[in-house]
Amino acid sequence: MTDTRTLLIVEDDAGLQRQLRWAYEGYAIVTASDRQSAIAQLRAEMPQVVTLDLGLPPDPDGASEGFATLEAIRSLSPETRVIVVTGHGERDSALRAIASGAWDFYQKPIDIDTLGIIVERAFHVHAIEAENRRLAARVGAGDAPGGIITAAPEMLKVTRTIERVAGADVSVMLLGASGTGKELLARGLHDASGRDGAFVAINCAAIPETLLESELFGHEKGAFTGAVKTTAGKIEMAHGGTLFLDEIGDVPLPLQVKLLRFLQERVIERVGGRKAIPVDTRIVCATHQDVDAMVADGRFRDDLYYRLAEIVVPIPPLAARTGDALLLAHHFLRHHAAKMERGVTGFTPEARAAITGWGWPGNVRELENRVKRAVIMADDKLVTAADLDLSDAEARAPLNLKTVREAADRKAVRDALSQAEGNISGAARLLGISRPTLYDLMRNHDLQP
Repeated sequence: MTDTRTLLIVEDDAGLQRQLRWAYEGYAIVTASDRQSAIAQLRAEMPQVVTLDLGLPPDPDGASEGFATLEAIRSLSPETRVIVVTGHGERDSALRAIASGAWDFYQKPIDIDTLGIIVERAFHVHAIEAENRRLAARVGAGDAPGGIITAAPEMLKVTRTIERVAGADVSVMLLGASGTGKELLARGLHDASGRDGAFVAINCAAIPETLLESELFGHEKGAFTGAVKTTAGKIEMAHGGTLFLDEIGDVPLPLQVKLLRFLQERVIERVGGRKAIPVDTRIVCATHQDVDAMVADGRFRDDLYYRLAEIVVPIPPLAARTGDALLLAHHFLRHHAAKMERGVTGFTPEARAAITGWGWPGNVRELENRVKRAVIMADDKLVTAADLDLSDAEARAPLNLKTVREAADRKAVRDALSQAEGNISGAARLLGISRPTLYDLMRNHDLQP
């Protein structure tokens, strides 16, 4: 990696080229006057930012060559930030360029200082995105439990808790809705625990009540019809490791008694057997149900609950994780596009707005399924809201005034910055306010792009 900030100026006007080179001497400047030379400079210099005039030869009065150059840059270097420079009255072309993947646009005649601010912001955003990709790679390599990808303070608190309790010999209960990543966190807890046994998972709601005891504790040969051989249960298979009991709330009361005995004495008896088998298995359980209410109603034993819930970790739904929907959407897009060998590179502004505004009742699982579908359905390089099969998110009505208004302002600014990918001008346009007003809001709410 190099710290050199390289700016590629694609402009066929030699005089304007010299003016821009002189004005931006703080960067490493390379220039090009047509599509072929621009692509050559892109390959040779790998600039972080490009200013691109749409009117290039052999179509200086049109925009065909400019759009072809933009497409080539987006294809060869998706991370490069492209600022499109258009002539007066070509706003439609500028908006089309943004939809095609340009980062921002500026209309001629050029004001050096204003364009300089846009260029500097483009370098700043490129640096932030590069750092985010580096951090995401570290997360994928195992820095966060289970390879969890998140930037949300609400979820980072969860991962810190998991890391803290991983090495302690305590039972952990994960509380969260379906699709929030409970098994991923349980696996991450096991990986960070230092236990050298296996990680074994069982969904208690997916197994008939008559078979669940045998699945957990195993059975001896001849214990029941069809038991043709002695079989170890999941608890025994996880000896020296971790047993993940998903949907623990669905364990029937008679089996809860046997599970409690195992937790108290650390021995099991297989179905049909009389021999006590000592096991060293750590229990991590999870449920989407209100266990406190189940205990109060007598549907879950309180003594078992206190054994299982030595540490309780609530997992927020995706809609409550600030900024994670877009972060995960980009991750899933890259993953599935590469796996399916599809040339999909990003989301349209409308798709980003839909992702940010959707309530995600199915949480991360729903998000991945929708992105996977979009990768298959997309006709262009950018995924649309229609490809995601998303309608506009419903607005949430405020419940009181001052506090909720401030929270709404903060969320609106965050969402706009996220949809505009850190572009202040784009975020201000989305919010319908001026750049100075947006800067004031960011300062008031301690927000950074």
